[in-house]
Amino acid sequence: MAAPFKRGKRRRPAGRLAGKAALVTGGSRGIGRGIVERLVAEGATVVFSYNENRAAADDVLAACGELPGAADAVQSEAGGVASAEALFAAAEERLGGLDVLVNNVGIGGGMKTISETSEELYDRVMDVNAKWPFFLMREAARRLRDGGRIVNVSTINTAMPSTAISLYAGSKGAIEQFAAVAAHELGERGITVNSVSPGFTDTDLLRGSAGEDALPHLAAQSPLGRLGEPPDVAAVVAFLVSEDGRWMTGQNLRASGGVV
Repeated sequence: MAAPFKRGKRRRPAGRLAGKAALVTGGSRGIGRGIVERLVAEGATVVFSYNENRAAADDVLAACGELPGAADAVQSEAGGVASAEALFAAAEERLGGLDVLVNNVGIGGGMKTISETSEELYDRVMDVNAKWPFFLMREAARRLRDGGRIVNVSTINTAMPSTAISLYAGSKGAIEQFAAVAAHELGERGITVNSVSPGFTDTDLLRGSAGEDALPHLAAQSPLGRLGEPPDVAAVVAFLVSEDGRWMTGQNLRASGGVV
């Protein structure tokens, strides 16, 4: 039995997401953290998952403490059908129902070429980046309230391929297609389903895969002359899950600073 959702001190909801309940996967760091904080700032109540780093999750909860909405964290290992079902059920129980699912969790493919890729690595990346989000979407298709929102966080690498990213790009391409099909399946219930593809965004994942020396070159590829920041991507997600995004479905929005 999951613990009851705790809001802390009473606050009057404010913002365009007031009264909305959201689940965000991987919300303790990077783009996921930016999404959680933005949705809470817009008045939503958000449950977010984290893997092992409880201290990082607590930092997010502290940052959300004075915002109009509220946040809570659930430990969940990304991957597997049972984990997806359990996470959705825990969030639904804590919030009394769900309006929004944001599939944000993703891992890199270790910068391995196809010839270097092991079956074990293939299975792990596809499990976390494609299978787990798919079964979270399945739970959302069955249980999300009418008029809800689903957003899958992808990557510009599906449109901008380069060497040694086949697993990462392939797994993210899968969730783009899941979203496009789900938009047709769920449209009659007023549920919109979209993808957001961040560009070069200043996160631990980018720094770990590209390396510090590559960051100035990546920033220069944007007409805006900088790397993206998590709040840049979070603003696009917030638009899609709000009433303002009601006429957007089956789309992939490239939050890339003009790189692609």
